Amino acid sequence: MAIETDKMNLQSSQQPTPSQHSAVQSVERALDILEALSIERRGLGVTEIATQVGLHKSTAHRLLSTLIDRGYAEKNADGIYRLGIKPIEVVSVYINSLELQTEARPYVAQISAELGLTSHLGVLEGDQVVYIERFDMYSGIRLYTQIGLRVNAYCSSLGKCLLSNFNTDQLDKILANCSFNKFTPNTISTLKDFHEEMKKVRRQGWAMDNQEFDLNNRCIGAPIYDYRGEIIAAISASGTPIVLPENRIEEVAAYVMEKASLISRSLGYVE
Repeated sequence: MAIETDKMNLQSSQQPTPSQHSAVQSVERALDILEALSIERRGLGVTEIATQVGLHKSTAHRLLSTLIDRGYAEKNADGIYRLGIKPIEVVSVYINSLELQTEARPYVAQISAELGLTSHLGVLEGDQVVYIERFDMYSGIRLYTQIGLRVNAYCSSLGKCLLSNFNTDQLDKILANCSFNKFTPNTISTLKDFHEEMKKVRRQGWAMDNQEFDLNNRCIGAPIYDYRGEIIAAISASGTPIVLPENRIEEVAAYVMEKASLISRSLGYVE
């Protein structure tokens, strides 16, 4: 009897509440509207939309207003609704990400193979870098366990390259909640010092994590540009101070910049 009661309680707890059901239903209805608009190139009136997706006209109008506010739909002077630009932007980000990895992967592997260093490809999310590719200096293979790893942007060469895309005010906003933890004696620990570092990175076209996160690691990165001239990613080469000594820094920086430039060109960037 107790077991049956427990089962009933569990089933009850798993049932969506009325508010949850309403929210999910609203999403489904909004998606139905988007799918209807995607088929009709000439656009649709609110009455046609309501009829096609099986909604009351007032409900369709309310959902359309939200979609317009978010850029997923648009309405002309005649009251005709069409798809907005936002779906294209969302899909483009995904496609660009796939294109980036496809174009960059051979170069990331080449860095590791030819320099004998660990290589990375990363993108910016907030004030962190997310690795989307990594090849190991020893095995020369892609390390799936490291892909998706996040690191602090302010103390990584990839992060410095990516953040160099922003002006002073933008950087202040991005790094507003950054703690600037001092992981080693070399770590940049203030926003003021980081701004000075950004000036250096922009001037020379590459960045370095000189044992700023780990005293046993140096990393040299260069930015990747898209067809608009915006920095969308960065690649890097890293190793211990033994395999990446001071007298090798300039050589490695030039090599990584060259590979970053080739990737950028493949993405439509014109220098």
